[in-house]
Amino acid sequence: MPIRVALVGTGNVGRLSLTQLIQDSRFELVAVCVSTPEKLGVDAATLAGLETPTGVRAVDDLGVVIAAKPDCVVYCAMGDTRPVEAFNDVVRFLAAGIDVVGSSPNTLQYPWGVMPQKAITKIEETTAASGASLFVTGVDPGFANDLIPFVFAGTCQRMEQVRCMEIADYATYDGATVMFDVMGFGKPLEETPMLFLPGVLGLAWGTTIRQLAAGLGVTVDEIEELHESDPAPEDFDIVAGPIAKGTRAAVRFQIIGKVEGRPAIVIEHVTRLRGDLRPDWAQPAQPGGCYRVEITGEPSYTVDICPTSLKGDHNHAAIVAAAGRIVNAIPAVVEGPAGLRTTLDLPLVTGPALTPPLRSDAVRVK
Repeated sequence: MPIRVALVGTGNVGRLSLTQLIQDSRFELVAVCVSTPEKLGVDAATLAGLETPTGVRAVDDLGVVIAAKPDCVVYCAMGDTRPVEAFNDVVRFLAAGIDVVGSSPNTLQYPWGVMPQKAITKIEETTAASGASLFVTGVDPGFANDLIPFVFAGTCQRMEQVRCMEIADYATYDGATVMFDVMGFGKPLEETPMLFLPGVLGLAWGTTIRQLAAGLGVTVDEIEELHESDPAPEDFDIVAGPIAKGTRAAVRFQIIGKVEGRPAIVIEHVTRLRGDLRPDWAQPAQPGGCYRVEITGEPSYTVDICPTSLKGDHNHAAIVAAAGRIVNAIPAVVEGPAGLRTTLDLPLVTGPALTPPLRSDAVRVK
């Protein structure tokens, strides 16, 4: 029987997750919850950009989602700017005995050493009482800096450092809240965005640092945060809005997990709004962007992950990948034990069944 699923949140990741939930025969969509008034009552197919109606219309009440009795909720509501609300939403589903997979709150990817113990205890006690389970993931933080490093680390005889990088042009990223409020693009350089407030980088990617450390058998003694920004040389526009000359247009940041004083685990992001900005910073392996895993050891590796898509650019492809990782994990989470699940204990997720290539008229996207 198909797994009964519901979706909460139809933003960038949620909408693409919804497409697979509708089209993948492993799942039966029973509810969709939205926060935008104009989406209320709209058929799930329309929200996903598909033509054939599903009969499932969007609601704005989590209670209605719970009443639909899904086996699993795919939670993709915004967590960056509403972490407490997202946490409480997830706990509510878990308390109802409903498994949750999703993209937020991302601190739940690996909360130990990152979140307050009382929050972790709340999740653990709730899942123990209800029998539900939880798995939060994405692309970065997510599989590009946990699953992939672990795979290659498993072939090494000795390792000194693991560095995970995102090198990307974000000009086509359609998310004004993340671009302007969180990352501070288009803002004066002297204005500190949310992402660069002390401790935020370590909180956002601390899950990755701690999970890699746990999987590689080391203890991180200190997490160091470094960041720098570069201004726009002139006025120009990106998908999210205008960028004025002199405002933030490129950023580079690092989260460094130190073991006995040495940089053992490093997360680095190089984010540009134009490809010609800061040519001295790391360059992607393909036009637009890539993810890169560098392992220094014996042997050493440089692994470039270059997402592409028939329906969009590198930014779109990366979001599709995040959605795919989330949705494809549903069967393993539903069938597995109760509790907070992570990449370290989740079984290998191989994805949906292979299918013939899509005809040009097989799936029509509006």
